[in-house]
Amino acid sequence: MASVDSIVAALYDVISGPAGAPRDWNRMRSLFAPEGRMQAVAMRPDGTIVMRTMSVEDYITRNTPAFAKMGFFEREVARTSETFGQVAHLFSTYESRHAADDAKPFQRGINSIQLYNDGTRWYVLNLVWRAEDDKLPLPERYLHSR
Repeated sequence: MASVDSIVAALYDVISGPAGAPRDWNRMRSLFAPEGRMQAVAMRPDGTIVMRTMSVEDYITRNTPAFAKMGFFEREVARTSETFGQVAHLFSTYESRHAADDAKPFQRGINSIQLYNDGTRWYVLNLVWRAEDDKLPLPERYLHSR
């Protein structure tokens, strides 16, 4: 992707769609560097924090059955970013809905996205996300782009 904005938009777009709509997994693969990884951080009911690390292929395998049964639409609502040369880091605040026109999201959180540019285009190197919960609400500073 030619710009950070375009790769982030493509990242949200490729995972979003109504129940049963096939996702363009080849497009998803193209957004990530070959070494690219995804990590989900969450709190278990007992209060312990866990992290699940996935390759892009792991994500595809894990989510294809779920996306076949339920709609999933995720969009960026705010962003903070830093760039130094060919490296960029974003905190991208997201909202997730089961239908694009749902009035209220069922989930919000932050995607921490690390990107690098190989001189030709940007690639996602790491994507780490954490959803908010009762014990960890989104801070006000991440609800508005800066």
